[in-house]
Amino acid sequence: MLPFNIVLVAPEIPQNTGTIGRLCVSTETRLHLVRPLGFSLEDKYVKRAGMDYWPHLDLTIYENWEEFLKKNPEANLLFISTKGETCFWDAQYRPGDYLVFGRESSGLPPEFYDRYRSRLYRIPMNGRFHRSLNLANAASIVLYEALRVNREGVFHP
Repeated sequence: MLPFNIVLVAPEIPQNTGTIGRLCVSTETRLHLVRPLGFSLEDKYVKRAGMDYWPHLDLTIYENWEEFLKKNPEANLLFISTKGETCFWDAQYRPGDYLVFGRESSGLPPEFYDRYRSRLYRIPMNGRFHRSLNLANAASIVLYEALRVNREGVFHP
């Protein structure tokens, strides 16, 4: 089993997805993309950001959220959102968890906030201008925290 999974729900910016793909290859993390995508996976920006890592990516693509759930029925889902009330530092990460992120412009689909309320986590931000972080940065922050707390069993620096 790979240590963790990153799930992007309807990502819009190819560079972010390419960068996250590179992150996933570097950490042996599986990437799951849930359509609609705001770009083609053949986009030059995906490939440029993913560099020569992209062909080594463990990638699964789903037509919609329902298909994702059907194909991953036992998935332990942790949702990262600016609307989360619990800090991501307080999540109980376990190898195999699915770290779920929404689209760059609007976050997770609105129905997720009620449906998954107890599994919503946020990355704390200070300052006057703190709407959100870049998606690739947020994915990196949360994934490395999950790896840090599980480093004995899954990650060998």
